[in-house]
Amino acid sequence: MSLPNHGANPHRLYEQLSIQKPLQIIDFSENVNPAGPPMFIQENWGELFHLISRYPDPQGQPFLSAVADFHGVSEAQILLGNGAAEIFSLLALLFHQKKAIVIDPTFSEYEATLAVNDVEIIHLEVEDIATWKLPIESIIRAMQQADILYLCTPNNPTGVLPSKEDLLFLMEEGKKANCSIVLDEAFIDWIGEDASMIPYIKDNPHIMIVRSMTKMYAIAGVRLGYMVASPTIIERLQQKTSHWHINGLAAAIGAACLKESKYRDEAIRYAQKSRKELTSFLQRHGCQTTKSMTNYVSFQLPQPKQSKLFFHAMLEKGIVLRHTENFRGMNGEWFRVGMKDEKAMQALQKEMGSWLKQN
Repeated sequence: MSLPNHGANPHRLYEQLSIQKPLQIIDFSENVNPAGPPMFIQENWGELFHLISRYPDPQGQPFLSAVADFHGVSEAQILLGNGAAEIFSLLALLFHQKKAIVIDPTFSEYEATLAVNDVEIIHLEVEDIATWKLPIESIIRAMQQADILYLCTPNNPTGVLPSKEDLLFLMEEGKKANCSIVLDEAFIDWIGEDASMIPYIKDNPHIMIVRSMTKMYAIAGVRLGYMVASPTIIERLQQKTSHWHINGLAAAIGAACLKESKYRDEAIRYAQKSRKELTSFLQRHGCQTTKSMTNYVSFQLPQPKQSKLFFHAMLEKGIVLRHTENFRGMNGEWFRVGMKDEKAMQALQKEMGSWLKQN
């Protein structure tokens, strides 16, 4: 049976597996900030509410200028999107009937958007899922015949961030081979801006960097993301967007979110603490874990053949993990866990610990 291709919306998972949904569930399959949206949204809702009845700014202001200021780039280098998902759909249009490299396991949306645009996909797999070390030599060879390389940095679902040295090297090789590179930095917020490759775009016009606002700021329902690239690429893609595709609420909320430095710092600290504690728990129970640097971690059971039994058992207990059936190379034998509040993390360890002792 085909399972949902994304995390969140757990009711769909229970329906597809014909498992009775418990009264209480904890959805570890989503990767948004467990602290919830910044408090200013609730505190200033009266001011935000009136935006519902107004047409939004056609350029996505004030969010557009806020992104430009945040990254120190020009507005001409920014494409706003109704979530990063819209941006990936637009990007795929640029490479219609061309060739793209995808490094697996990784976010399934790349393949989904490229396939409908008749893009030939060159799949390369990492040798070690736990470290998600890039197969540099294989990538360089593939670049000679490809038009675009997609890299998830940090990777989803492993949470591993490739070294800056490797990324800079690939950027140079891409330039030589006339192969563009898309870096998906949807989860870079959980590491910090020092890890972002946006400062290198100035000297590397073949690089495009996609960012998401929904993960760090817990505003998945608002739908907001953006891409930073050369003005030439941005102009081409801007022509393909619909008018008013960034709603007024999203633009106002997104602009204010970028000012929430204390909120971000607290979220990063909590994710580091929670991730460290979960990783320690998993390793004590014989599980293999990925070297994640984000707000989620992937793990494999001591006996991977028990994965399906374990997954169903957790669902019956109201523990929803992210399956990996649709991640190439993982084959359903790994699970991804998004960090939640302390009470939820304790519940996860209790149910997992009990199951592992009995099996």
